[in-house]
Amino acid sequence: MFDLIKRWIGQDTAAAAPPARATPGASASPAPRAPAYDSRLIESLKHDHHSLVELFQQIGQTAERGRFNELPALLIAFKTGLESHVIAENVRFYNYVENSLASDEENLALIRSFRREMNSIARGVVDFVKKYQRAPFNDGSRETFLRDYAVVGGLLSQRIQREEANLYPLYQPL
Repeated sequence: MFDLIKRWIGQDTAAAAPPARATPGASASPAPRAPAYDSRLIESLKHDHHSLVELFQQIGQTAERGRFNELPALLIAFKTGLESHVIAENVRFYNYVENSLASDEENLALIRSFRREMNSIARGVVDFVKKYQRAPFNDGSRETFLRDYAVVGGLLSQRIQREEANLYPLYQPL
């Protein structure tokens, strides 16, 4: 599993050299490797956005039609997709951009602020899913669900627009 994750983020363990022996006065851990640029990453992240928006819309349509028994599976699929997207952004996008902007304190602070905001939004979405993935649905709870759904949808929509317009253009080869 860890080998798969390392390959996914560009650290191919099969090609790694054997560990060097420690010498007196030498650091026990190797210097961290800068994240690699991936020319397809932004396209992949935008594809995630598109898929997440479609699934989120399907959740709303399902609730509006009163097909409550279908909601838990859709909510869990949405949460899983969002968590996967946030992990990819954190590991592959933010790490690379933060490394490339290390000497630009103002933009680095902005990037870190975006990262914290997205992680906060993701926690809110996960809380939303947890609240409703096992909730007994009926016509009365539908209105509460749809209100919460609209709030979460508004946050996600604004965030996706800001990421694609302002953040993703910062991802450039060094």
